[in-house]
Amino acid sequence: MSELPALPALPVTFRPGRTRVVLLTAGAAIFVVLTVISLLIPGLSAGERISFIFTGALLFGVLMLLSRPKVVADEAGVTVVNIATSRRLAWAEIVQVNLRPGDPWVFLNLSDGTSLPAMGIQPGIAKQRAISDARSLRALAEARTPQG
Repeated sequence: MSELPALPALPVTFRPGRTRVVLLTAGAAIFVVLTVISLLIPGLSAGERISFIFTGALLFGVLMLLSRPKVVADEAGVTVVNIATSRRLAWAEIVQVNLRPGDPWVFLNLSDGTSLPAMGIQPGIAKQRAISDARSLRALAEARTPQG
């Protein structure tokens, strides 16, 4: 097994920073462009203009949801925030932290035999950062979970 990194100071938040910036920037740009288009096209009714703006706001909202994932570790445990769900785990519930080649994000193997995706650590745009974050979370979990 590879050498574990130094433990980060708690609390620590892991999130795909570059991906988040890209999604939020794209969402804001889409909203602005559709709003400007709705105002510049002559002959549109108020309802049509509102529908352009609403569509831009809806797309921005979807991209905001996609930028939501994060993993927050503190002394008591880990909070995994995915696109539409959030789950709080005690350190003892985490058996293993996995990020295998080809995985879209980290998976947490839990003491109840299930696996929980932790989308806040994903190797998409920043692969080395995700690997480093996964190693840090693994080190934290191993340091705080009773060995048995």
